[in-house]
Amino acid sequence: MRANIQDTSTGSRVPPIVVMGASGSGKTTVGKALAEQLDIPFVDGDELHPEANRTKMSAGIPLSEEDRQPWLLEIADALAARSVVIACSALRRRYRDCLRAHAPNARFLFLDGSEELLADRLAERVHEFMPASLLASQLDALERPDPDEDVLVADIRLPVDELVALAVARLGTK
Repeated sequence: MRANIQDTSTGSRVPPIVVMGASGSGKTTVGKALAEQLDIPFVDGDELHPEANRTKMSAGIPLSEEDRQPWLLEIADALAARSVVIACSALRRRYRDCLRAHAPNARFLFLDGSEELLADRLAERVHEFMPASLLASQLDALERPDPDEDVLVADIRLPVDELVALAVARLGTK
């Protein structure tokens, strides 16, 4: 059974949702399952990176603020355009604020987990351009959401179906 959630602030069925967290947190897995449950599109934010960003990350070089800005604006445009679930690390408050500025009704799900669990997950997968060696730089950059941001924080140890149910219950309406 798919959820049928109404966002009264925009008239669309579901507000745009950002599934955020460090590499290995399950953004893509949870995001796809959530989008399927809500019957809205899923966009992997990694697909919106310019080729130069992909090349840097593939070489194990963390992105600079200047590298991230065009990528964040692409994600912001996608969020502002429609009901969608987007996987995006959104590690810093200013990144989340940028996304909110373009899509004020966007909701955020922060997939939170320990460095050890994230590292274990990354050791078990191969990513096109995000090597496990960049996890430390992501965790260094991470600014945990403040209470005033209204971000749903969820433990990545939960099964995917529980994370999706939690997100549907808490993020589907404003």
